[in-house]
Amino acid sequence: MSQLIVTAEGYKKMQDELEYLKTTRRHEVADRLKDAISYGDLSENSEYQEAKEEQAFLEGKISSLAKEIQNATIEKTSGAKDSIHLGSKIILKIEESEAEEYEIVGAREADPFLNKISNESPVGQGLLGRKQGEVFTIDAPVGKVKYEIIEIKTK
Repeated sequence: MSQLIVTAEGYKKMQDELEYLKTTRRHEVADRLKDAISYGDLSENSEYQEAKEEQAFLEGKISSLAKEIQNATIEKTSGAKDSIHLGSKIILKIEESEAEEYEIVGAREADPFLNKISNESPVGQGLLGRKQGEVFTIDAPVGKVKYEIIEIKTK
C-alpha cells in the first residue's frame, strides 16, 4: 500500500471512524448475529446469513482502515504562509463565478460538496505553491478553467 498523505484533521477523523467501527458497530453486528442465531436452523436463516455478511464486510473495513492509518503521513504545514500547500484554506474565484472558500486536503479527505480539493487532483496540483493574487489556467477534466486566488488563509 502506498503512503497516504492527510491533514491532521483528516487523520483524527480516520482514527475516530476506526474506533467507532471497532466498538459501536462491532457490538451492533454482534447483537444482530445473536438475535439471528436465536431464530433456529442456521442453514435456512436469511437473517443469520445477512448478519454474517455484514460482519465480514465490517471486519474488512476495519482492517482496511487500520492499514490506511498505519501508512498515513500527517502533512505538516510546510512552506511559506503566503503560498498554497496541503491544509491551506483559500478564497478562490473560478471563471466568472462568485469567490468561494476551499481547502486543500489529502486524497482520502477530498469532498467536492464541502469544497475540499485533493492535493492529487489536477486542480489541487495546479494550486500547490501558488500565491495570493495569481490568475492562471488549469487543464482540468472539463477543459481549460481560469482560476484567481483571492486570499490564502493561514491556520
